[in-house]
This record gives sequence, structure tokens and C-alpha cells, in this order.
Amino acid sequence: MEEQKKKTPNTTITRNTADFSQQTGNIYETVAMLTKRANQIAINEKKELRKKIEEYTTSIETTDEMFENREQIDLVRRYEQMPKPVLVATEEYLDHELEYRNPAKEDQRAKRMEEMEDLVIAEKEAQQ
Repeated sequence: MEEQKKKTPNTTITRNTADFSQQTGNIYETVAMLTKRANQIAINEKKELRKKIEEYTTSIETTDEMFENREQIDLVRRYEQMPKPVLVATEEYLDHELEYRNPAKEDQRAKRMEEMEDLVIAEKEAQQ
């Protein structure tokens, strides 16, 4: 996961909107897909951060409390400097690393195929 974060720019870039509708055929579907992927990435990052912060928490107060707090602060700063989930999702999409599926469209295609098969069967029966 860190490999993806390293190649992702940390700032916004002006993009050609035509690039975003190539895979899906619809820019709005692309935006919805990117939103879902960005949410997945954000949730994973939060889980990782919480897990790492829990390593520093102890039930006993120690004299090294200030040192531990500095480590926690450094950890949080590293996460703050990482690219935003939306930028990571966008890079994944443009690099063709995301798989796109739309169940509604797949259902429509399946229905059309069934209708075409029924027509072919009906034509064969009419010829006999």
C-alpha cells in the first residue's frame, strides 16, 4: 500500500475529464466509483493509524510520557503528509488498477441476451 502512496502526487493536478469516462462510459459513474474507493482507502488508513497508536498506549503512567507523545505526534504527522485518499483512488483509476463493474448494466445485458435467445428459438420453431 505504501508503494501506491509514494508514486501518488501530494497535490491536486489539472486533469482531462475525457480520461475519466473512458472505462465507464459515464463521468458520473466514474466519480461515484472514485468516491467509494477513496472511502475504502480512508477507512484502511484510519485502521492502520489506530493500530499503531494503540501500540504506544499503556495503562501505567511512566516518566517517558513526553517521549511517547512525541512518537505519536511524529506518527500522526507522517499520516497527515500522505496523499489524500481521493488522489490515490484517482491515480489507481488512471493507471487501470481498479476493476469497474455495474450490476445494473450487467442485469440489462443479461435480459437482452435472453430476449435475443428467445427470438432465435422462436424463429427456429416457426421455420419448422
